[in-house]
Amino acid sequence: MSLKARAGFVGFGEVNTPREFIDPRCAVAAEELQKRGIELVITAPVSDDPAGENAARAVRELAAGDIDALVLCVAGWIPSWAVFKVVENFKHLPIVLWGLSGWKDGSRWVTTADQAGTTALRAPLAEQGYKVEYIVNFRDDAPRYDEVADVLFAASARRRLKGKMLGMTGYRDMRLFGTLYDGNLLKNVLGLEIEHIDLLEIKEIIDSVSEEEIAEKAAHIRNNWKFIREPQPGTVEASVRLALAFQKKIAERSYCGFSFCDVDGVKKLMKFAPAGAMTLLHQLTEIPTVPENDSYGLATQAVVRELTGEVAGYLEFYEFGKNTALMGVPDYVPYNMVDGQITVMPNAFGSFGEGLLNVSKLKTGTVTMVRFSSSNGRMFMHMALAEAKTPPAWEEAGWAPPAPQLPSLEMHFDFFSDEFLANVIAQH
Repeated sequence: MSLKARAGFVGFGEVNTPREFIDPRCAVAAEELQKRGIELVITAPVSDDPAGENAARAVRELAAGDIDALVLCVAGWIPSWAVFKVVENFKHLPIVLWGLSGWKDGSRWVTTADQAGTTALRAPLAEQGYKVEYIVNFRDDAPRYDEVADVLFAASARRRLKGKMLGMTGYRDMRLFGTLYDGNLLKNVLGLEIEHIDLLEIKEIIDSVSEEEIAEKAAHIRNNWKFIREPQPGTVEASVRLALAFQKKIAERSYCGFSFCDVDGVKKLMKFAPAGAMTLLHQLTEIPTVPENDSYGLATQAVVRELTGEVAGYLEFYEFGKNTALMGVPDYVPYNMVDGQITVMPNAFGSFGEGLLNVSKLKTGTVTMVRFSSSNGRMFMHMALAEAKTPPAWEEAGWAPPAPQLPSLEMHFDFFSDEFLANVIAQH
């Protein structure tokens, strides 16, 4: 998935400042954003001409473009009213208030008072309810082109999420409180809606899947996955049927993410573990998934995909060290997380029937751990960086022997785990 971003760009400089100090610097700033993949609708810099003609022209030109955000590039002192004449027409958009910096002339530093302009604007914009990201270039550092571009990519991601649908069979697997969600808040903040369907509908699709489709995908699994041992008759085919049924429903409804009732749904009613089905599903479609009706976990995955172009997997907490977290999954991971060949182990847990447990090795490196949730009518995000390393040998009690080494990583923090645990939201 290629990342896209589209924004409006308008520079500002006071009417008495020579244009050669304003126009070229704004042009360079716009060009650098374009080099970073931002598609811009550019209007010439605006001054505080008494008749307001500059601002009116900028509004016309920016309004003609289909933009996701607006960059206010302040290249010198500018009376606030001239900026508001432009921005008040785009209050519905995220705004980047970006102050440029001066330049060296021999041994002297020359400035056009860029940050006099931005500091006069920040508080009024915030007080009037604009969604503002305030960034200034530092005199003694490189221009912050990458940071501005990141904000614009995020703004476009948010717009793409607006109106998208997440699919989910059932609700609140295992009666977990952490899977509850506020539908109005989710729609208002992230633009997402969750559509719930009954597992019976999936069962009816399963019954309509042709034997030819099942045989084709079963052959693919046999030829491309590594099996730790031979599965029981019908295990592969059961996984294929469920994967194809989920795929058909996802395609029919154009879901941008999918979750399902796992323990109290597929395992309880269909009598097998769906890990193999979900492993195959991730080879058939590139949308994020998470089990157990994890509503906010699924919403997090949808956001991450729009921000990065990658499908984020989920991991579950098993153990903590003083500055580590052992995380794994007792079922499946998306194929893009796998280091090497997809490896499965036919196995059963407790009273559930056999499934194709994904026991693949996971990629290591620097990772972002992130999750959305809500509290007291507001959404928030818990996020941390960690260095993901291959964990020591371990097992989860309860699997039929020999117990599998679950797909897992040991997260190493550069802070004490207690700091992370003070804000942890859920098991995923």
